Amino acid sequence: MTLFSLARKNVMRNVSSYSLYIASMMFAIVIYFTFVTLKYSDDIYMLTKTNTRIDGIMNASSIVLICFVAIFIFYSNSFFMKKRKKEVALYSLLGVRKRKIGMMLFLENMIIGLLALVAGMLIGFLLSKGLLTILVQLMGYSVVADFVFSPEAVKQTVIVFMLLFTVTSLQGYRVIYQFSLIDLFHASKKGEPLPSASAFSAFTGVVLLAIAYYLSLTNIFTSKLWQLMGYLTVPIVVIALTILGTFLLFNSVTVYALLLLKKMHNWSWKGLNAVTTSQLLYRIRANAKSLTIISILSATTITAGGAVYSIYYMTGETTKSANPNTFMSVGEPLDVPNEEKVYEADVPYAELELIGEDGQTYRYTVISRSEYEQLATLQQKEAVDGEYVLLSAYYSEDFSDMKAGVTFTNASETITIDAITTEQVLNGFVGMAMLVVPDEQFADMEVMNIVYVYTYENEKEQQELSEQLATQLDDEANFASFPRDYAASIAGAGSLLFVGSFLGLVFLTATGSIIYFKVLTEAEEDRDKYAVLRKIGVSKRMMLKTIAQQVGFTFMLPLIAALAHGAAALSAFSQLFMMDVMKPVLVWMALYVAVYALYYVFTVWNFYKLTKRGIV
Repeated sequence: MTLFSLARKNVMRNVSSYSLYIASMMFAIVIYFTFVTLKYSDDIYMLTKTNTRIDGIMNASSIVLICFVAIFIFYSNSFFMKKRKKEVALYSLLGVRKRKIGMMLFLENMIIGLLALVAGMLIGFLLSKGLLTILVQLMGYSVVADFVFSPEAVKQTVIVFMLLFTVTSLQGYRVIYQFSLIDLFHASKKGEPLPSASAFSAFTGVVLLAIAYYLSLTNIFTSKLWQLMGYLTVPIVVIALTILGTFLLFNSVTVYALLLLKKMHNWSWKGLNAVTTSQLLYRIRANAKSLTIISILSATTITAGGAVYSIYYMTGETTKSANPNTFMSVGEPLDVPNEEKVYEADVPYAELELIGEDGQTYRYTVISRSEYEQLATLQQKEAVDGEYVLLSAYYSEDFSDMKAGVTFTNASETITIDAITTEQVLNGFVGMAMLVVPDEQFADMEVMNIVYVYTYENEKEQQELSEQLATQLDDEANFASFPRDYAASIAGAGSLLFVGSFLGLVFLTATGSIIYFKVLTEAEEDRDKYAVLRKIGVSKRMMLKTIAQQVGFTFMLPLIAALAHGAAALSAFSQLFMMDVMKPVLVWMALYVAVYALYYVFTVWNFYKLTKRGIV
């Protein structure tokens, strides 16, 4: 029998044992193949021709995905090989030469990889239509998606994964040369190095996280600490403190808390709490590094996902803020249909150059108070009180030194600004920096031009009308359109949300899988312990409860840490971009927790089934 035949029979005979490893590789292949299939689809190609941002997002995401898939497969392979080291030792004891054992492991891994590759690409092909439909819907296009088969995607996927399988197969080949027989037999009992825990290191972990949160949550525009340390330095410091603090959280804070809990006899001697605490102490210590990585990865996923969903969620609001009227033309009225029209108005405006208190020259569009109040009423806004009101689209008290009460001068007069607001009443460049003056003063000014504004119902659906109206003007720069700007913004934000959600799902599934791998590997080691507990009279219900507690602790700790880190980071994001992201962030976090909860239930059930096999 050839080595290839033996390797093939081994794979076929042990499919159930290898199922977890095969499933993890198939998952990675499905994700990657689906993504590159979308990237090379004709529909996406047509969209990227008109929107270069989408092309850039897809290319950058492909690189991130390759790196992540490589790490995930190497991690899965390490668990797979750890389970097989005892089998390798048996072959060696039976007198099989190391070279042949190594070659057999190499061939087995390649066979598994090829099976996963074919199955993964087939599933990816079947999923491509659904995902493409979601993408074009998020981008606001009415494109009918079809099943997509891309030879280029197949070629790229085969090249990437054959390279990865070759590397992981070589790792399998080297196993027999790296360890002694004793090491191989006891490999499954080896955990990560056990770090020590002390009150000092626990306190240090809490302090580091507190400092990181303080820096994240403080107002970056008014904080003296941010100014002193530098706006580029502080984020790096925050990330470093968060990573180190999270490691100490698992390495020391949690261990220290469990040790204190164990000393509380009223609690520890109740049910199987003593067993649960002892198991948790060892597991948390042994897996501190892994839990830290999972927490940081999850926090990154929550932060990035929450940020992109917030951008998508706020797209309509931000576009409307810049385009308070559906259409606006400068100098020429538009021949518009009356159907669905809510209002139209023509607004004369002037221009005024003023010198600020800082000595700089500012140019403002000027309209009269009565025109401002009329537009505010039509747009269902509350007009800001004051003789002189400044409307500045991107004004922020934190960014700007300009405040209400600031004075401007020119050759003939001095103006004191009574109020400043970011709510525009005219679109685009005309309304971006505008000064409202009393009617009497405006009557004495030279009218520069007239703007014509029109608002329609169902503004987002007026894209076709927008294209027709734009052709009526010789200079398109004099035309502003809410539906046109919204379509462009939602296309970019939609593609960003799709990619962010796609990668977020990948990261979430991977972190859940890593915990799942670890927990089930540990369950196999603990099977004999649960058999003993069952034999001494512990009920199945009690065993399920202690398993649920142990697995829950392993899942909950990194999740709680990730949610806290993500909330702090998104608070800073909200503050920096002056966006109210509470609702989209809560929705994103709820989805994340829901998927995590499914992983938890699935892991508890499989842990329980696995331990039952050791019970006679």
